[in-house]
Amino acid sequence: MHGHSAEEMFKLGFGLMRLPKLADGSIDVEQVKEMADLFLKGGGTYFDTAYVYDNGASEEAFRKAVVERHPRESFTVCTKMNAWLGHPDKETTRKQFGISLDRTGAGFFDFYLLHALQADNIDIYEKYGLWDFVKEQRDKGLIKHWGFSFHSTPEDLEKLLTKHPDVDFVQLQINYADWNSSSVHSGDIYKVARDHNKPIVIMEPVKGGTLAKPPKKVEELFRAADPKASCASWAIRFAASLPGVMTVLSGMSNVEQMKDNLSYMSGFKPLSEGENAIVLRARSIIENDISIPCTACHYCTDGCPMQIPIPEIFKVYNSNLLSRKNPRARKAYIAATEGKGKASECVHCGQCEGACPQQLPIMSLLEECVDMESGMM
Repeated sequence: MHGHSAEEMFKLGFGLMRLPKLADGSIDVEQVKEMADLFLKGGGTYFDTAYVYDNGASEEAFRKAVVERHPRESFTVCTKMNAWLGHPDKETTRKQFGISLDRTGAGFFDFYLLHALQADNIDIYEKYGLWDFVKEQRDKGLIKHWGFSFHSTPEDLEKLLTKHPDVDFVQLQINYADWNSSSVHSGDIYKVARDHNKPIVIMEPVKGGTLAKPPKKVEELFRAADPKASCASWAIRFAASLPGVMTVLSGMSNVEQMKDNLSYMSGFKPLSEGENAIVLRARSIIENDISIPCTACHYCTDGCPMQIPIPEIFKVYNSNLLSRKNPRARKAYIAATEGKGKASECVHCGQCEGACPQQLPIMSLLEECVDMESGMM
């Protein structure tokens, strides 16, 4: 890309999805200016926004903070076209491109993505002919590099990269905690992208902020290894150390986060073998200490008066250990409990606990799973 390999680029990207807000809910553009100046001065160039972020205010804040104040060759920008939020039609969706050009004032996009492809919207991008539309914009010189961001299974990624082998790069959700996850599949999707030799932009390296404040045992582990390093730095450096990674996006919300990220990314050093072992230890603490050690023997369900599919609910819980209020957890939870009892319907009869060979406190564990029902009623 621009004659640079993925390995040579500055590894931190400024994600513009969680920008600082003023009391009235609008974006604090003055603080964004300060953050952008620090980022550029620290060696960063890659800004990532999207048509739908903050209803367009993110793209406009980028124009005010960066485009109107810095020479065009000093930064690169990525934005995205979304074919499913608000269910627009083909024409409305295509118009997003011109609107993004206007809002950002960027003149052209260094990077452009079809936004958040997953099982239930892949067909819309095909139906609206958006792959070809984006290539037409590239041929006009309005896009330098194009690809898609992705939230689905390794199988879906394999299909997409086989069908569209000409994409320049992919944006994937990768972090150390989700490496073996059966819902985010970080390790498996990373492998698919590498097999197809596609440069990778990483999103959610800190899992929406949850890895900045990991479980106490993990925090203690990191602190013992390096008292000065933030927990977020371990997560971002893990992602940036993976071969083939072009940049790692951090959705920064204030000047402090920017300064912290630049403190270890400006002179970025990949994780040493010893540091890597510590991150692997952190992952296993998260996987083992917070997960429910249910073996899915189903002894508990046989006599449940409410017909609650207890092992299936625990499985969804274990797949979403660090953030159970996400849409993916909710969807999996709905599927697991369809036509059956919900965690909130437990009548505390205790039959399940008497039957459990692992002697799990099932009734209180079900209470923890009720989180996943929120927003479903």
